[in-house]
Amino acid sequence: MLYSQMAEIELTNAPQKVRNLLDKIPVSNIEFLSITEQTNALADRYLMENVVGKTSRPDCLHIAIATLNNADILASWNFKHIVNVTRIRGYNGVNYMLGYKMLEIRTPREIFEI
Repeated sequence: MLYSQMAEIELTNAPQKVRNLLDKIPVSNIEFLSITEQTNALADRYLMENVVGKTSRPDCLHIAIATLNNADILASWNFKHIVNVTRIRGYNGVNYMLGYKMLEIRTPREIFEI
């Protein structure tokens, strides 16, 4: 599992039961990904291309981190700014334009048996 610095930041405000879910994954199965200059630049490009508004920069960072680290799938419950066909096409349009692979974006329910 790829686990980003952005996810870590957001989980600090999550309910304890949500934070505890991460403890169920063996540390040896987790790869931690930091926010870098390159991820910041790609997130800014999503904003520049109006995929989402400026207040959605954290969401853009999630997508940029996943894209630049060749994630197979990004899972999210954020239907407004991430798991939304218009947004997915926007993020992937920018990725395609810049030569990055297309990113699968799904809900956890589509990926896991919940």
